[in-house]
Amino acid sequence: MEESIRSFAGYLKFEKRYSDHTIRSYTDDLYAFAGFVREEFGGMELGAITPAVIRTWLASLKDGGLASRSVNRKISTLRSFYKYQIRTGVVGQTPMTAIIGPKASSRLPVFVELGNMEELFGEVEFPDDWGGRTDRLILMILYQTGIRLSELVGLKEGQVDRGNRSIKVLGKGNKERVVPVSASLMGAIEEYRERKRALSGGADMEVLLVGPKGGKLYPRYVYRVVRGYLAQVTTIEKKSPHVLRHTFATHLMNGGAELNSVKELLGHASLAATQVYTHNTIEKLKDIYKKSHPKA
Repeated sequence: MEESIRSFAGYLKFEKRYSDHTIRSYTDDLYAFAGFVREEFGGMELGAITPAVIRTWLASLKDGGLASRSVNRKISTLRSFYKYQIRTGVVGQTPMTAIIGPKASSRLPVFVELGNMEELFGEVEFPDDWGGRTDRLILMILYQTGIRLSELVGLKEGQVDRGNRSIKVLGKGNKERVVPVSASLMGAIEEYRERKRALSGGADMEVLLVGPKGGKLYPRYVYRVVRGYLAQVTTIEKKSPHVLRHTFATHLMNGGAELNSVKELLGHASLAATQVYTHNTIEKLKDIYKKSHPKA
């Protein structure tokens, strides 16, 4: 089974062009499943694995306290894995047709209120040094473009189009999308680029955002920046770069943006992934109704 997993990983990397992080998530799930089959059933050929074997593994995960959402992700991994094995002729049929995942409770995306974001950029003081300038631009880009963490740290200077006031984003599966930016954000990016050229010791001129020593930013650094500054303006429990992506989308929807436009800006493959933001908009309308209507 390990050889089949390695082959599948190669397919994800070279044909699907998934990121290393995504491939690792797939292979971690598959190696965990292979380990379970080896320990509980003494090892089996891929074609001999039945739906009952898979259900036993899934049940053990649930008994271990794994959330339904995470269990469903592992089911999705196995579906993709077996689909590839059929395609390559390793197996003739998939046991996944008989597998039904647990129902996951729907969770609305966590986002920062508009007033809190205005407070962040209007009242919070950023240090007047390279770190402070970088931190502020990180937050501006995440909130005003909705790009993912991986897209941010990989953003290159050549992807910034000053003339068209836009940035070209390389998203999941190496799919490109163009995201428009405001005049104020483009101005901040241009000022940052000029100051970067004057950094002592030189700086990485390929990537847009760099640390005090001129090197490419690490994702952990961005997490730390987002958590630290959001903690100054909001009490929401989760504070992460992805929360700013949710905030970008939610504020667009609350401002009347069309769902399909938000989908394109986020780089979602289908509308289903974007529709979750309509629920936040509906909840906002309910709240306005309760506060404003005399019969509410």
